[in-house]
Amino acid sequence: MQLIPIGIIHSPFQQAQGTPVQPFSARDIRGSVEVFAPFLPGLNDLEGFERIWLLFWCDRASAAELLVTPYRDRVKRGLFATRAPARPNPIGISVVRLLEIRENTLQVAELDILDGTPLLDIKPYVPQYDSYPTARCGWLDADNIDKGTLTADSRFEAGPQKPSS
Repeated sequence: MQLIPIGIIHSPFQQAQGTPVQPFSARDIRGSVEVFAPFLPGLNDLEGFERIWLLFWCDRASAAELLVTPYRDRVKRGLFATRAPARPNPIGISVVRLLEIRENTLQVAELDILDGTPLLDIKPYVPQYDSYPTARCGWLDADNIDKGTLTADSRFEAGPQKPSS
C-alpha cells in the first residue's frame, strides 16, 4: 500500500496542545488547503459544496496504543472507539466548511488540523449520506464526559512533551 499526499493543510496550529479537538469547536478558525498541481482537475465541481471531508496523515502523532485516554475523558478506552490521532495508520478525518476555491487553494473554516499536515484526499460532505443525528455514541453519551474541554493537550503528540498516563 502506498499513500501519496495530494496537498498540504495550512492552519494557525503548530502543535496539538491548544488545537480544537473537533471541527465543531473550531468555529472561528480559518485556514487553507493547498492542492498540488497534478491533482487540480479533481477540484472541478467542488465549488458548490458547503462542507468537505479532509482526510489527512497525522504526521506528528505519537505511536499507537490500543488503549488510550481520549480527550474529554479520564478513562482508558479502546482506540477504535475514539478519535485519538495516534493510530496504527494515523489517518485523520475532519469535515470543514468550504469558503472559496482560488486556483489550487481552498479557503476553509472550522479547521482543527495542525499546520503543514499532509492531505490525503478530499470528499464532498453530503448531509443525506453523512448525517445521522440520532445515532448512539457509546461512551460519549455518558454524563461524566468533560463537555467543556474543546482543545487538545499533548497526550497524543510525538516527542518529549507527551505527558505520562
